[in-house]
Amino acid sequence: MPVRLQHIATILALAGFALGGCSSINEKIAAGVGDTLPQWAGGLPPDVPPRRGTPQYDEYVKERERKRLEPAASANAAVPGSPTSASSPAVSSPQPLEPVH
Repeated sequence: MPVRLQHIATILALAGFALGGCSSINEKIAAGVGDTLPQWAGGLPPDVPPRRGTPQYDEYVKERERKRLEPAASANAAVPGSPTSASSPAVSSPQPLEPVH
């Protein structure tokens, strides 16, 4: 009978080591697996910026900085028929807000 308990203890110890090994592996590959999962399965949405340290991230940061330094006038070009078009005065007084009751 003692031999049988020794075998059971050995099997339980090996199972514990195997589970411990899985947790350390998961810690290292979780980021990579999360990137490859589709969104419907719990992966990242399509508009997430790239991870730091990758060449794609460096390009993303440069593009974002370029857009930030871009003049505001080119981003807000006057659309014909809009209130800020050339037919309206350049400086208009702001309309007061109606009170909320």
